[in-house]
Amino acid sequence: MAVGGVVLLSVALVLVPRPWWKVLASGWPVLVPVAGGLAALVAGVLLWRREGVKHEVSAAPLPPDRQVRPLRSWVIPVGVALVGVVTWAAVAWLQGSVPAVGDQVERAKVRIESIRTGLTIGAAVTGAFALLLAFRRQQLAERTQQATEYDAGEKRVTELYVKAADQLGSDKAPVRLAGLYALERLAQDNPIHRQSTVEVICAYLRMPYTPPDDHPTPTAPTPADAPDPTAPTAAPGDSDKPAMDPREERQVRLAAQRILARHLRPTTPEGEPHPLYWGPKVTLDLTEAVLIDLDLDGCHLHNATFTKTHFSGVAWFGEATFSSGARFDEATFSGVAGFGGATFSGGARFGRATFSGGAWFVGATFSGVAGFDEATFSGDAGFDEATFNGGVRFVEAMFSGGAGFDRATFNGYARFGGATFSRGVGFGGATFSRGAGFGGATFNGYARFVEATFSGDVGFGGARFNGYARFDRATFSGDVGFDRATFSGDVGFGGATFSGDVGFGGATFSGTASFDGATLGGVRYDGPGPVAE
Repeated sequence: MAVGGVVLLSVALVLVPRPWWKVLASGWPVLVPVAGGLAALVAGVLLWRREGVKHEVSAAPLPPDRQVRPLRSWVIPVGVALVGVVTWAAVAWLQGSVPAVGDQVERAKVRIESIRTGLTIGAAVTGAFALLLAFRRQQLAERTQQATEYDAGEKRVTELYVKAADQLGSDKAPVRLAGLYALERLAQDNPIHRQSTVEVICAYLRMPYTPPDDHPTPTAPTPADAPDPTAPTAAPGDSDKPAMDPREERQVRLAAQRILARHLRPTTPEGEPHPLYWGPKVTLDLTEAVLIDLDLDGCHLHNATFTKTHFSGVAWFGEATFSSGARFDEATFSGVAGFGGATFSGGARFGRATFSGGAWFVGATFSGVAGFDEATFSGDAGFDEATFNGGVRFVEAMFSGGAGFDRATFNGYARFGGATFSRGVGFGGATFSRGAGFGGATFNGYARFVEATFSGDVGFGGARFNGYARFDRATFSGDVGFDRATFSGDVGFGGATFSGDVGFGGATFSGTASFDGATLGGVRYDGPGPVAE
């Protein structure tokens, strides 16, 4: 556009006769404002058009960001009138500027040249207006082409999407695998379809499935004509369609899990950006899904939902990042659950979850509220060096194995009311920056709070210590309540520091209670333990 205008202006200047240069030079006070106004008008139109198309995407299959406005019906008549007015004004001004010198023949020649120059200026304006129309016509053509390419791309993507989805419904495992990999390739090439692809894969994993028993229990011999119990059978009422082999289906589901994991890792093992990463906003909804030996180590999970999910085998979430919340309510972990070093940026919900194997949250960081209410830990549970920046709840949680919270940091309120620790539990070196509640908790094994730091109030009211309890060198900055607590074994507060009030009202001591070297209210205490009321 700008190049065409410069060319037309150059042609117009060349066509101006030499005698008229003096005339033009004498009229610069009028020409300069007119030229400036025209330049400002053209620049404004161009900038306005650029402002409207600066965000337009021309590469298929992305759609255009805006609609092209229809040309107003008055534009052409106004443009023609403007050209006529400019031409008439130029001719009139040049005619009025003809010098009154020379004879009539010379003045007539000058007048003819002035008319020709005025018409040339009109032609230049006409050319500029034509270029504007051509520019708009080119825009319309490009947008039409872009829309055509987008529609063709969307049609191709839809066909591939539907075909891949149909393949997932096949009774043949190789066909289902082909459908999964077709969806993966489609999502890799079309970023706008990645979330929908993930949703399809998650929906597939949510379908009912019973993992095969790799180690079946020996049974009595069966007759030779009896059917093979490991062979796939048809579902009731669907005898025409053969059932899926659970062993083949296992491989399909493992492939689906690997596809999700492959595209949820933002970095490679070497720390470089992963070229297959699909972005931090991909959400997962695996509610009631059956997952087998899941490996999501190092993955970025945005708004992940695993409510009532059954994790068959191990489940690895080490160094994973959960943003915008993680929901594992009523989830079942049949094997080891590894969350070591995981980061929970939002809330983490494990209410009524069941951990049949070990549960490892060593070094994990919980930025929001962490809820483990009524969770069941059948194996060992490790929360050593974990950081709870928000509140944490283990109300009525059941720890059948050992539990470790050594050197853990509780920056929010910690609630362990009604929790049961069937074996030993360790809070050695743990830091409770705010209050902590262990009211009604049951410690059937040892309870170690050695060198723990309680900056706020802490309550053990009604707690039962059936094994030995150690609070040696612990620091209690707030009030401490052991009212109605039961100590069936020995309890030691050696070297502990109590800065606030301490209450043992109604507490029962069946073993030895030692306060050697303890400091109560700033006074060192080396006498016998308190007497139960």
